[in-house]
Amino acid sequence: MAKRFKLAASEIQRLIPSMGYCFATDRITVDGVRVGYMYREDPDRPEDSGWRFLSGDESDAYMDNADNHGIYDVNTIANLDREILPFVHASVGSRFFRDDSGILRPEPEPD
Repeated sequence: MAKRFKLAASEIQRLIPSMGYCFATDRITVDGVRVGYMYREDPDRPEDSGWRFLSGDESDAYMDNADNHGIYDVNTIANLDREILPFVHASVGSRFFRDDSGILRPEPEPD
């Protein structure tokens, strides 16, 4: 069964310059849930931005199913949740979460 994405390709606007691809779950791209957790790791390939976007409510079983996530341009995720825009140029190792008030914030460093 083909995925029915939250936004059609024709609805996506250029919000940021191309910075490569990212990983995102269907909770964001299909279900339209806001980004609840985002982190940037070392890229796997030159065209990989290193960004990984999750809603934050995905179970291990959900994540283990490759059909539940995909590879997208970072701009696509920005169109789905513009609240990520202030953070997309953060360095590798950066992590952000949506707090109880619904605001994306940097994840505190572990003690």
